[in-house]
Amino acid sequence: ETYPYFDKTNASINFDAMADCLGKVKKGDIVLLHGCCHNPTGADLNKEQWQVVLELAQKTGFIPFVDTAYQGFGDGLEEDAYGMRLLVNNLPEVLIAASCSKNFGLYRERVGIAVMVTENTKTRQAIQTQIQSIARGIYSMPPSYGGALVDIILNDEALKAEWMAEVEGMRSRMQDLRALLVAKMNEYGATKDFEFVKKQKGMFSFLCITPEQVQAVRDQHSVYFVGSSRVNIAGISKTNVDALAKALVSVL
Repeated sequence: ETYPYFDKTNASINFDAMADCLGKVKKGDIVLLHGCCHNPTGADLNKEQWQVVLELAQKTGFIPFVDTAYQGFGDGLEEDAYGMRLLVNNLPEVLIAASCSKNFGLYRERVGIAVMVTENTKTRQAIQTQIQSIARGIYSMPPSYGGALVDIILNDEALKAEWMAEVEGMRSRMQDLRALLVAKMNEYGATKDFEFVKKQKGMFSFLCITPEQVQAVRDQHSVYFVGSSRVNIAGISKTNVDALAKALVSVL
């Protein structure tokens, strides 16, 4: 099943509809959430909304499954963990899938961690045997090289500080690119208000334009992104932002 999340018309989270839907989820069901830097929309829950999600989980008994692949690219490494920590600290069971592909740049190594927070030892043991069985059937033993790199960095104070600074640099760069794209579109005469792009977080954003407009940008200007209007903010640069802005304004 799916639940409402993003309203393209208003370029924001339709949280009332989301909360209404989650309030009807059955006990023991799994609800998939993004920890931060929501892909594909770039629109994240705020602290008050995370609190509502927590209270709904407490009330209905659903189990949150948090996917976090962009920690550090939103508001910061610590700040981006807020929702996950809130759930873990207040619920008996939470599942988390965390990836190092983006914030460590380890795409090819597929480094990450599966976290299962359980209510008791019996449940933990049951989950552990299931996970081991699944892993055995898929890859038997995980690759160790990428994991070793992350381990070395996180356990060396100097390397960890350097890595944190680099993640912050990437976060700041993407924020600057968001602001630059909006400024360029305004410069070239955009009549649509794209200020919401500056408020979104992470690598991706919905531009909230129609599939027909996306196709027109491809056909007329050879600028390519997916039909939903999701763009990769990290793919924008000072050398291509003018062409992108001109193409979008021209089509709009």
